Amino acid sequence: MSDDSFMREVEDELRSDKVSNFWNKYKYFVIGGAIAIVVGTAGYRFWESYSEKIAGASGDQFLSAIELSNEGKHDEAIAQLEILGKEGVGQYPALAKLRLASEYAKKDEPQKALEAFDAIANDTSFDESMRNVARLRAGLLLVDNGTYDEVSDRLQSMSETGNAFRHSAREGLGLSAWKAKKYDDALVWFQAIADDQGSPNGVRARAGVMLQLLAGKGFSQAESEAG
Repeated sequence: MSDDSFMREVEDELRSDKVSNFWNKYKYFVIGGAIAIVVGTAGYRFWESYSEKIAGASGDQFLSAIELSNEGKHDEAIAQLEILGKEGVGQYPALAKLRLASEYAKKDEPQKALEAFDAIANDTSFDESMRNVARLRAGLLLVDNGTYDEVSDRLQSMSETGNAFRHSAREGLGLSAWKAKKYDDALVWFQAIADDQGSPNGVRARAGVMLQLLAGKGFSQAESEAG
């Protein structure tokens, strides 16, 4: 149907009493509905544009905080990240809190960093992958600042076959065991890295060095099996 034909049909209908009566009775409802549609659509477009703008602003703020950190301005970076953690949109508040914990670690404030990482790891409102990153960071932080049991509490579940973070988790557990002079445990973790075909080359190489050191102390897979 052409536009001209369509318009003629509309005009013919509007000339009839039936349509006129309908219009007189319901015109305010129709006008109100039309306005609601227009306002609703405009509102949605505005909100969509506003959200994109705010998300863009959050992204800019996050990158700015990273730049401040790279320049050694950790206090300024922390102040900016704290605001972003409260007022940002999308995933930026979570990213800000994760980065904030890292800033505490850089400032040599391990207890604050640990509390921040643990808070993220235990917060079910965060994405699971982000919680795992926080859990891993907390465990690795404790290699230098905690006990083997504390490291194990955070990294043991991440060391299992198939876990994407297993290589770093095993290395952290192995180093913590070594520091605690739990050489049997250290052997288990470093050997697990060596036996895993998926272990990255760097992690595998470091595990090989640690296995040699363990062998020098009388701890090796062969001796363990013989025992």
